[in-house]
Amino acid sequence: MSYFDNKVVWITGASSGIGEALAYTFAKHPVKLILSARRAEELARVKAACNLPDADVLILPLDVSEHSLSEEAARKAIAQFGKVDILVNNAGVSHWSKIKDLSMEVIKIIINVNFLGAVSLTKAVLPDMLKRKSGQIVVISSILGKIVTPKQAAYNASKHALMGFFDTLRAETTGDGIKVLLVCPGFVHTNVAKNSLNKEGQPINKDNKMIENGLDPLYVSEQVLSAIQKGKEEIIVAGPKEKFAVLIKRLAPGIFSKFISNNKIV
Repeated sequence: MSYFDNKVVWITGASSGIGEALAYTFAKHPVKLILSARRAEELARVKAACNLPDADVLILPLDVSEHSLSEEAARKAIAQFGKVDILVNNAGVSHWSKIKDLSMEVIKIIINVNFLGAVSLTKAVLPDMLKRKSGQIVVISSILGKIVTPKQAAYNASKHALMGFFDTLRAETTGDGIKVLLVCPGFVHTNVAKNSLNKEGQPINKDNKMIENGLDPLYVSEQVLSAIQKGKEEIIVAGPKEKFAVLIKRLAPGIFSKFISNNKIV
């Protein structure tokens, strides 16, 4: 019997990338899955590929930026399976433009999805977890929650905000049986670059070499499940270059500032 047997796992952003990979990795165990994203047809595709009994996978379409829908979505999830053991806040969007060109509308989109979306859904499931004195919140943040890169100010800010909020949640609920895991991936081979928004808020539809040569999402998902099982609080899943940048930022912030100003990270 594995740690995940009979766990109810809710994954946002489950229609592609890391979220899709997480669905497949969790599905190697006899779990019950709740799959959320905006595209119901893509969720149906992922559900079929999970090869779990039909009754053990709930497709729950959700736009996490619509924060008023979070409580109703949580009620549906709990009504279906009786509880949520593990909530994986994975849904996210990026952008590509300098601050001087970045509109407030695009900033709001990024913050509403990446930060407030995770906060809203977590607050919706938290009361039941606290009542049961059991639950795990997993947040797919980013290496950019620890360092920054030019042209991604709102994305950087949203990921830094996740780190601060969920570190605080952990501190407040440790004695209540709640575990919080922050995951900081580096470059991962997903569509995150292509789906990044330009200054007008439209997808740039352009990939970059760093993302194309990034980690396999399935590898990242395996690291996440291992960290969940071990009760870890934070993991960095990245290559040596990104890990070195985090170290330099911590130990020599002035050197990091010069480095990041003169180098193209993404």
